[in-house]
Amino acid sequence: MNKTLRKPAIAGNWKMNNTPQQTTALIEELKPLVKDATCDVIVCVPYIDLHAALAATKGSNVMVGAENCHWAESGAFTGEISAAMLKDIGVPYVIVGHSERRQYFGETDLTVRDRTRAALNAGLKVILCVGELKEQRLENITAEVVRMQTKLALKDVLESELDNIIIAYEPVWAIGTGLTATPEQANEVCAIIRDLVAELYGKTAADKMVVQYGGSMNEKNADELLGQPDIDGGLIGGASLVAAKFAAIVAAASK
Repeated sequence: MNKTLRKPAIAGNWKMNNTPQQTTALIEELKPLVKDATCDVIVCVPYIDLHAALAATKGSNVMVGAENCHWAESGAFTGEISAAMLKDIGVPYVIVGHSERRQYFGETDLTVRDRTRAALNAGLKVILCVGELKEQRLENITAEVVRMQTKLALKDVLESELDNIIIAYEPVWAIGTGLTATPEQANEVCAIIRDLVAELYGKTAADKMVVQYGGSMNEKNADELLGQPDIDGGLIGGASLVAAKFAAIVAAASK
């Protein structure tokens, strides 16, 4: 982390977990544990839990995000939720392009671009996910893959909109597998992302860009990962479902 240039962000991605009642209970347990955080604290929850999460976080420093949004404002897209709908109920953040959306639901680099554009148009802050497959890392094309994903997603994004984007590097081979990139591996790719932002928008924009690591960061490895200069926080999966574990990661980012 480099706190002189940018404020770290720790975001929990709950995935398909927790009922509204469980959401309220978990957030109530979490709030006193993170109330003194010096990083941004975000919980991204299933659509059904958004109202409960917004109510439970009201007046606290914990912010709420959705786990996806559609690229259209409205239309014949059964089962989807638009960015405008999220904005209307008061949701400030949304995850776009998570590897599980790419893997299981046909998400592509182009649909990630369109969802990013729709979210920004609606006034949401975007947590934009990029990352390589295990086979791509073994073929030594991680940099090419991550640069391409990032460049396509940012194609229609203006420099003035970058303050509303967090980029989360999540190596697909480390999502939910218990495998974690070494701190040096994770930092190397986060630096590649930052260098691309500098190419596209200039060094000042790159210095301000928050780049998270999202591959099985937990309360045990957070200190070492967050000690790297280009890792500005984490997109946390399993550990975000346990208040004490998530709070420990927030504490690591608040040092």
